[in-house]
Amino acid sequence: MPEVLNISIHGFWLMVAGREYFLGFDDFPWFRTATLAQLFKVELLHGEHLYWPELDVDLDLERITHPEKFPLLAKVGRE
Repeated sequence: MPEVLNISIHGFWLMVAGREYFLGFDDFPWFRTATLAQLFKVELLHGEHLYWPELDVDLDLERITHPEKFPLLAKVGRE
């Protein structure tokens, strides 16, 4: 089960299957305005996909590990 470990103004740390990941708000802007309840409610699907149902955000571990390979199609909140 995934677990949010810490949150800062830059992003948050997530533990999945014994490995820690950092999701920066610049790379994952959907989380920038999320409430704590929305952020902490995360599900692991099929061993590789994370889903935040209240935010309707679905990310696989490859996208989290290498966000540079998956440029955003819409830049939310950035000019």
